[in-house]
Amino acid sequence: MPAAISFVHLRQAARIIHDGGVVAYPTEGVFGLGCDPWQQSAVLRILEIKERALAAGLILIAADRRQLDGWIDPSAEEERALATTDPFVTWVVTADPDCPDWITGGRTTCAVRITQHPVAAALCRETDLALVSTSANRHGQASATAALTVRCILGQSIDFIMPGTVGAAPGPSEIRCARTGAVLRAG
Repeated sequence: MPAAISFVHLRQAARIIHDGGVVAYPTEGVFGLGCDPWQQSAVLRILEIKERALAAGLILIAADRRQLDGWIDPSAEEERALATTDPFVTWVVTADPDCPDWITGGRTTCAVRITQHPVAAALCRETDLALVSTSANRHGQASATAALTVRCILGQSIDFIMPGTVGAAPGPSEIRCARTGAVLRAG
């Protein structure tokens, strides 16, 4: 764990996530909102905070491929995409048949990223979970890139803001289809 990450804050954020809370944390290009993706009430709370429809689906981030077990059932082609080292790309892959609609938006696919951001990855490791990762903003508004902006935009609607700075990406991650390589959302 890098020295800049407070172990106390990391433990607090992990406890909140395990207890069903919503945490904001820095990612590669913006602050994200996250929770335990298996806790439907926490996921629905994030959608309510963002004023976002369930059908939109959500991204999951993980510190390593193992944390995506149970969420995705990718082909060999999709596995190769996940093994790439571009930290600014989220891949849409085949979802595990048991992946809940509150993550997939009712699709047979799931959007996932192996994060290399030190704070986001540390949080995934501390919780031992893949985490929901959606930009910290109201739907259709600019994504927050600083903790103070998160507090101003979302106020008391979230439970904790993990200290840290966003990475070098110019904004939210690019989203690509792992089977075709097609760009579904530019970064």
